[in-house]
Amino acid sequence: MFAQAHRRNRCRVRWEAFTDEALLDLRFCDLGVSLENSPLRAAVERWYAALGRLGVRFRPHCWVGEEWFSPDGVPGFAVPFYLAHPRLRALERRMMGQVEGGDPVWLMRLLRHETGHTIDTAYRLRHRPDWRAYFGSASLPYPLHYRARPGSRRYVQHLGGWYAQSHPTEDFAETFAVWSGSDRAWRTHYADWPARRKLEYVDRLMARLGPRAAPVRARVFVEPIADKSLTLREHYSRMQGLYGDGAYRPLDALLRRWFSARATAGSTSAINRLKASRRRLLAKMVAVTGCSEYVARQVMAETTTRCRQLGLGWVRSRVSMAVIEDDMVGLTQRLLRGSRTFPL
Repeated sequence: MFAQAHRRNRCRVRWEAFTDEALLDLRFCDLGVSLENSPLRAAVERWYAALGRLGVRFRPHCWVGEEWFSPDGVPGFAVPFYLAHPRLRALERRMMGQVEGGDPVWLMRLLRHETGHTIDTAYRLRHRPDWRAYFGSASLPYPLHYRARPGSRRYVQHLGGWYAQSHPTEDFAETFAVWSGSDRAWRTHYADWPARRKLEYVDRLMARLGPRAAPVRARVFVEPIADKSLTLREHYSRMQGLYGDGAYRPLDALLRRWFSARATAGSTSAINRLKASRRRLLAKMVAVTGCSEYVARQVMAETTTRCRQLGLGWVRSRVSMAVIEDDMVGLTQRLLRGSRTFPL
């Protein structure tokens, strides 16, 4: 369905056959892409329909920007330019090593998260005493980096990187995203977590506010790419400086030891291999580390998600499942022992 919508809405552009070097010299305002002429439109419409099924009347407005961005005071958000055309997605993968939101599941996760920010703005939630009691003060300084404790159960886990721990507003956005998830199984997944109290609060809050018109409805478009004279080369120079090393370097090194980007002699599908061994992997992680099964599932999900982001899909012929099991146990132990620093 995603691929079909992609073909229907694909924007024909003069730069489609440009080399990467030529494409990098283009300005954002010269790209000529928009939400309406890209596959993003179909994805946003599907999300709007899901909000309706949740009983939420509000619909955030969206536009194409430089990156994922929900401005303070604006009940809408920007979706990154590279998702608007397959040629731009290919450039993003080459320059950044991944395409954030590059598959339908990941894209919907991000749409739910960004909508959480707009719900906060649209209903002025951060000013409510009960909201602050659950999530803290939204006026706290927004950090350039945050330290996450992977073993904490006070926060939901949705986008990866234990992002809910970065700031109270991200805590709410992640909690809203989990609450609005397609499986609606948060009561079971978070049954014995303190984070469940936040989810129950969001459930009560949206039952009251969801059917109401939002007080803040201004359709403001902040920094759309149509207004930007910055070149793609300048953009990627800045982004690589901010995120080039990233917090995932140790995990990436581990994954590249297990997996390759393409099939080689003797290799097998990583997805099928991990699915077949899922129960055994989870059982060993729980038995050796003493963590809960839910924590083990989250660590495994974080690992496989990062594998997909890097485009790695094949188990290397020299790596046995016993090696992967031992590495997963070691990874879980390191995560539970300490904290990790992530850039924002």
